[in-house]
Amino acid sequence: MPSAVKRVFANIGELATATGSVAACGSRQGDVKKLHAAWLLERDGVIEAVGEGDAPAADETVDCRGKLVTAGLVDCHTHLVFGGWREHELAWKLQGKTYLEILAAGGGILSTVRETRQASENALYEKTRGLMAEMLRHGTTALEIKSGYGLDLETERKQLRVVGRLKAENPDIAATFLGAHAFPEDMDHDAYVDLLCEEMIPAIAKDGIAQFCDVFCDDGVFSAAQSERILNAGRRCGLIPKMHADEIKEIGGTQAAARVGAISCDHLSETGADGIRALKDGGVIAVMLPATSFYLKKPYGDFRGMIDAGVAVAVATDMNPGSTPNLSLPFAMTAGCLYGRLTPEEILTGATLNGAAAIGMADRLGTLETGKQADLVVWDADNLDQLIYRYGTNRAAAIYKRGARKI
Repeated sequence: MPSAVKRVFANIGELATATGSVAACGSRQGDVKKLHAAWLLERDGVIEAVGEGDAPAADETVDCRGKLVTAGLVDCHTHLVFGGWREHELAWKLQGKTYLEILAAGGGILSTVRETRQASENALYEKTRGLMAEMLRHGTTALEIKSGYGLDLETERKQLRVVGRLKAENPDIAATFLGAHAFPEDMDHDAYVDLLCEEMIPAIAKDGIAQFCDVFCDDGVFSAAQSERILNAGRRCGLIPKMHADEIKEIGGTQAAARVGAISCDHLSETGADGIRALKDGGVIAVMLPATSFYLKKPYGDFRGMIDAGVAVAVATDMNPGSTPNLSLPFAMTAGCLYGRLTPEEILTGATLNGAAAIGMADRLGTLETGKQADLVVWDADNLDQLIYRYGTNRAAAIYKRGARKI
């Protein structure tokens, strides 16, 4: 068989990339490799070599015009499949209503649950496909998508079928079952936990779409004990544990996440020293969601302290219709630098390598290294600092997936 076409990305002003399979522990998270006057050679969607100076010969040459090139961004926490929107809640937020008050008034997650139950699978697919295309235009080449707006088996399955259809277009999508996103309006809480563990999780696992099982462990939602039971039920069925924790109040979620061997624990805006220690000891990746803190005007979390303690930190959008209707991971990166006190190098690692690690894809994604997938972004920026500094406009000039141009 003839060899695949070799393509060289030449005239790269700055190539910035994390290295390895996951970055943690202080300076290692910020140990980003930067090459100047650089080039990248790929064949058949896989990186063959990266270097500085004169670019090697190839069948095709892409002129990067002296601009910044990074790995494609990996958004490891999204709620992208949902019915309706919730712009009417903006007025409530301006009146000072809290997340739980909006939920009690019939808004919040339960409002989206009603809309998602009513929406057809095809309507959800077309909507989510459009949202995913918008994320791609901002540099996101791989992502995770959660269910969680059904709170019944039929609708949760419908959401995950949408994710399965999208994976046919982009295999680098992780699917997460989040049936434990809230309690249904018409069901006893203990009975719903029983239903999740005994019926819903086994059925979802049998469908074979979801890879992860998630739970919202926080004040007014699922307790640490309930969360641990749900995630252990998922693990027995082959689903890798994830957790939302400490967004509203610290109730022991990080410790529960560590006990069940969760791959990541997300939000963490209220996590203190004991929680940070649990994440470190459990090897749990902390996922920072600064766009949510921005939109809700809530604390951003001690992610500086987490990195200094040796916890690997990722950053994601948390895109959802209520608490952060934002598709731009670069915006979250800037907010994470400014309010999470991470350096541009640390935040790039969080949005690429550690984001990939949080969804089990760091073996092939998240860095620009030999043997990794040729997912990369050419930015309309001269260097990494400029990318973070120029927030508010989309700086992604060209996006490549497995070496092929998508935008």
